Amino acid sequence: MRQIVHSRAGLLTGVAGASAVLFGAFGAHALRGVLDADHRELWHTAVEYHFWHALALGLAAWVGSGRTGRCAVAAFAIGIVLFSGSLYALALGAPRWTGIVTPFGGVAFIVGWIALGLTLGQRSGR
Repeated sequence: MRQIVHSRAGLLTGVAGASAVLFGAFGAHALRGVLDADHRELWHTAVEYHFWHALALGLAAWVGSGRTGRCAVAAFAIGIVLFSGSLYALALGAPRWTGIVTPFGGVAFIVGWIALGLTLGQRSGR
């Protein structure tokens, strides 16, 4: 069971990292001249958080095999989808109410960091 959890989390990490690169490249090349300054800033923020939390997801997948590790992996993945996903959508012209989702992604990131911290604390106590 532990191997299955790690392989899924590893795959999720790869998808999160690769999609961050793809979204970053898409924003830099395909959206150049299409988005105004405010929307480019939203896109940049989404990509930046996407990248950092893909890395955090990978760390959580690597060190976390218990409940808190799995919680961290799930929270970072959910945070990327909700936080970065809503910012990507807003940058592309989604209705402003789409921004209602963004704070939920931020909360998921916070939960992920707390769970990762607990996981690392448990590992150092071994």
